Amino acid sequence: MNLKPGFQKYIPFQPQPITNRTWPDKVLTQPPVWCSVDLRDGNQALIDPMNLQEKLEYFHTLLDIGVKEIEIGFPSASETEYEICRELIEGGHIPDDVTIQVLVQAREHLIRRTFEAIRGAKNVILHFYNSTSTLQRKVVFGMDCDGITKIATDAADLIYEMAQPVIEGGTNLRFEYSPESFMGTEMDYAVEICAAVLDRLHATAENPVILNLPTTVENCMPNQFADMLEYFIRNLPGRERAIISLHPHNDRGTGVATTELGLLAGADRVEATLFGNGERTGNVDMVTLAMNMWTQGIDPKLDFHNINKIRDMYERCTKMKIGERQPYVGELVFTAFSGSHQDAINKGFHYMQDSGTDMWEVPYLPIDPADVGREYEPIIRINSQSGKGGAAFVMQQNFGYDLPRAMHAEFGAVVQKESDRVGKELKPEQIFQLFDQEYLSVPKTYQLERHSFQEDARHGDASQVEFVGEVSYKGHAMEVWGEGNGPIDAFFNALHNLPEAPIDGYQFVDYKEHAISSGSDTQAVCYIHLKAPNGQDVFGVGKSHNISRASLRAILCAINRSLRQA
Repeated sequence: MNLKPGFQKYIPFQPQPITNRTWPDKVLTQPPVWCSVDLRDGNQALIDPMNLQEKLEYFHTLLDIGVKEIEIGFPSASETEYEICRELIEGGHIPDDVTIQVLVQAREHLIRRTFEAIRGAKNVILHFYNSTSTLQRKVVFGMDCDGITKIATDAADLIYEMAQPVIEGGTNLRFEYSPESFMGTEMDYAVEICAAVLDRLHATAENPVILNLPTTVENCMPNQFADMLEYFIRNLPGRERAIISLHPHNDRGTGVATTELGLLAGADRVEATLFGNGERTGNVDMVTLAMNMWTQGIDPKLDFHNINKIRDMYERCTKMKIGERQPYVGELVFTAFSGSHQDAINKGFHYMQDSGTDMWEVPYLPIDPADVGREYEPIIRINSQSGKGGAAFVMQQNFGYDLPRAMHAEFGAVVQKESDRVGKELKPEQIFQLFDQEYLSVPKTYQLERHSFQEDARHGDASQVEFVGEVSYKGHAMEVWGEGNGPIDAFFNALHNLPEAPIDGYQFVDYKEHAISSGSDTQAVCYIHLKAPNGQDVFGVGKSHNISRASLRAILCAINRSLRQA
């Protein structure tokens, strides 16, 4: 079925012709200069903009993350924005190694008001802009390129003039210019207007100007943007006079890709927001960009080790909610419900533990959740789609029971049956309850009442173990004795010697044991794998402070379970 007519009214993007492009062969090896625009671009996109206290809390969180350039607002836009700027400066909130950035349109009275707002600040970027795109020139301003360039250069002249006494007064004042809607601007004209602004601001290699090239409205594919950017940089006179900055939005859902390819094409700096807050579909997400670099062995120079705390601050101050699938922070991003995924994750954890590797090698988990302060417990969650390895992972990570691999299918089937019955996810406590019912609290047709072992090692390396004890059958106690080449063998032989209801036909297959707690209250847990008389595999679990008693309990557990199933 065809879509309803309507797509024909859209004008396709015209790619920038470029030959011998180099960006596809490059590899990112270092992070960009980061600039947060949360307090300006992000804030102006909120239904209820942040108040002073919320902005201060947000600002200090950005400092804790390690952001060194922060756009704090548009101080000429309103009295509230002006007062917030003054509070940050006068209240001593800005560390000496942090630069605040203020935004202003290329209009004289707004520029003068902005200079009033920044007085007394130590490090400032004055960021001015005007729109340059073909569409804006035609629809909004009704101007040709010369008229748009004059707006930019007149503003640059005024800013440079007003900056001199500020700089002489001790402020480290830098300049930033944005040809707004850069993505919709002809590249030759973008080069022309930016070069004119660099000249009017007297930019040099020693004192470069930031040229911020915004994807104000994302309207092309990321590779096409990279072509535009490489073309722009190649043709910009005096490239060394400029710091090339990106300001991507996410209208096509490719803001992260646009940024990463833009960095390959030669950008030095990125303006972004936490979790992508911003106009329409948002700005590019600083967290995703930084953690993408982290997964490639690049230190992004930003600290997201306590991502849950950052998320809580963000949601509280912005009144926005982060989606469950938001990269690196969403509730479900490290969660596997699929059985095959769970099995691979479980094997990955075992592989890393057994091999002792220092590298992260776990399938389906691009990063170690602990790197962002996430817990391992929610990684595998159990529903009707889950497989045999998922329940075993939950038992190990949440309760310390390291089930042998051969037992995964048996217990996994128990869990899946219950999940199908209830029709929803099973929580870890419910899974443990199933484990307890199936193994630890199984009805004790046979029960060990007391026992002792005596070992005779007179025959070289070989030893003979004697078991003496009391086993009850349906509550009736029986004295029993057996002998074998080890405790388990001796106990098995004793069960064959029961005077009433002897246990015959079970074959020992394998066992596994480990400690289940630490400190003085350490207990041993033993898993026994038997072959029942009917040829079926059956498992038993025993737990005790005494490892021998744990193994004997596990044997009887397996036998009792086999009898119950029969």
